[in-house]
Amino acid sequence: MTAPTLRPGGRSARVQESIHKAVRELLEEQDRASVTVPQIAARAGVTPSTIYRRWGDLSALLADVALARMQPETESANTGSLSGDVRAWAEQYLDEMSSAPGRNMLRDVQSSLKPSYCATIIGGQLQTILDRYPDQPRPSVDRLINMVAAPIVFRILFSEAPLQVEELHQLIDIALSQ
Repeated sequence: MTAPTLRPGGRSARVQESIHKAVRELLEEQDRASVTVPQIAARAGVTPSTIYRRWGDLSALLADVALARMQPETESANTGSLSGDVRAWAEQYLDEMSSAPGRNMLRDVQSSLKPSYCATIIGGQLQTILDRYPDQPRPSVDRLINMVAAPIVFRILFSEAPLQVEELHQLIDIALSQ
């Protein structure tokens, strides 16, 4: 006998979405340190045990919500050039992740058991850009992550100030040079 499969968009997906929505709303209304699993459960219309069973603890739930929010809602800008597309993506990523909510998302993901998933998301976004220009010399996704995304994240998490846009452009130029 095989295990039942979850239906995409079924009850499980609706419960997850209601819990994610409750987390997002509570984080907008109050300081994150005061958000609790019982508050989230009450807002989502589920029992706290539902949250603990699915995520284990609050930090895992916050990380899951952060990862879901990191998924792009739209495809990255298509400027007509590889350099322009990477710049547009990197500037948007820098802007979003430098904000207080972005910084909190990065910290939630960093503290989770799934930090590599963040690299998968970023890698997918960058691969989409690279795939637009198959006839041009182009760097690998790993090179772009190492030379563009990693410095952004490092400076946001471990420095007093985020990377400056001019520095970001210099890194992109180096990453794209062959």
